[in-house]
Amino acid sequence: MKKYMSTFLNGIIKENPTFVLMLGMCPTLAVTTSAINGIGMGLSTTVVLIMSNLLIGCLRNVIPDKVRIPAYIVIIASFVTIVDLMLQAFVPAVYEALGIFIPLIVVNCIIFGRAESFASKNSGMLSLFDGLGMGLGFTAAITIIGLIREFLGAGTLFGFEVLTGIPGYAPAAIFVMAPGAFFVLACLTALQNKFRAPSATNINADCDAIVCGGNCANCVGSIFVSNKGVIEKARTEEEARIAAEKAAKAEAARQAKAAANTQKTEE
Repeated sequence: MKKYMSTFLNGIIKENPTFVLMLGMCPTLAVTTSAINGIGMGLSTTVVLIMSNLLIGCLRNVIPDKVRIPAYIVIIASFVTIVDLMLQAFVPAVYEALGIFIPLIVVNCIIFGRAESFASKNSGMLSLFDGLGMGLGFTAAITIIGLIREFLGAGTLFGFEVLTGIPGYAPAAIFVMAPGAFFVLACLTALQNKFRAPSATNINADCDAIVCGGNCANCVGSIFVSNKGVIEKARTEEEARIAAEKAAKAEAARQAKAAANTQKTEE
């Protein structure tokens, strides 16, 4: 059970797809004009993540390696279609607000990333908890961004008036426009960097080794973006080692040639 909880919490905190891994930026920036939209998109993505991870995890030994990507697309697209039709039938207001971004869940890099890096290598139940954690982490992140944008750009929270009743108050409408999405995300990322929280833009996070061991073929993601510094240091050391070996070989060849010339002279 501890393994399942660790996998679940990993997606919410340590590897939050929005604030740490910086994945799924398209819906994050596009639909977070309000908190309700954030919740709607987040929960829709969560359902698709859970179901696709579960099915891919159960079929990981059945799906041929050469056709795994098309198979993942079919599985994910099937669940997206189900979610799309259910939203259209039961919550048409959310369906209208999210628009084209519901079908675009099919190509969401969070879902594809977890399918390829986690679900295809782990059991169905563990993959389910991974999808649940990643989905709720994504939902929480875009809901927070939506709350901030809605509060500053419209003066409301979840549709309820908060600041609009203040005499003379004029909401900063730019926050519910496209530039406001980039500005809010940039500010939140800057705060992460300020407090040295793990994120895709914080290369100063404390880490003295590559958490995944450097095995990219079996990578399941890492919270340590300082891996970049570790890799660059290792590359520099490797280049220095190769250069030293070449210099040593050149020197040995020179000495061998000099010795051969000396021997010929003596003869």
